[in-house]
Amino acid sequence: MPYLYIALALLAAYLLGSIPTALWVGRRFFNLADIREHGSGNAGATNTFRVLGPKAGSSVLFVDALKGFVVAFFLPQWLVAQGAIAPEHELYYRLACGALAVVGHIYPVFAQFRGGKGVATILGMMLGVAPATVGVCILVFIVMLLIFRYVSLASMTAGVCFALLQLLPQFRPAQPFLIYVGFVLAALLIYTHRANIGRLRSGTESRVPLPWAK
Repeated sequence: MPYLYIALALLAAYLLGSIPTALWVGRRFFNLADIREHGSGNAGATNTFRVLGPKAGSSVLFVDALKGFVVAFFLPQWLVAQGAIAPEHELYYRLACGALAVVGHIYPVFAQFRGGKGVATILGMMLGVAPATVGVCILVFIVMLLIFRYVSLASMTAGVCFALLQLLPQFRPAQPFLIYVGFVLAALLIYTHRANIGRLRSGTESRVPLPWAK
């Protein structure tokens, strides 16, 4: 029976991560058949900001982050409550459930396995694991976005910042395993943004429209 609970939790994590927020928001509120046919071609918060504007982009960012937080924070707690896993193993299942939500976001079963880059879902996942460190990274993201107006650059910078912060005594996790996870996630963010890096280098990356920026 414990294995059944674990399988259900992992499946739920992937399915929740697969909810194509950007696609559904575009269809429901903007009569946009498929946001992946516009902008960068991704179904994520960054492309939603670019194509549909800050309000839609912020909504997609929030929901996609919520997906990662819910599966990483609540599903492992449920497994502990059911006696399916030991409390000392909860962290590993937080990471496993969160990782499956990220995979679901990048390869969503509800959207022909073509999703976003996973930034917001990774954010939510790590918020459920290391909230203090993520809080600093959110500030870094906001500052970078306000200065340069590139969501891709702000996302990658925040991801690298998360990995490096955990090397400092003030943010060093109780479980050293998390340090390796941080660097893996930073590498994943850079990999999924490889096309953006090319556009940044060529000066063709789109900037986020801010009300005060012309």
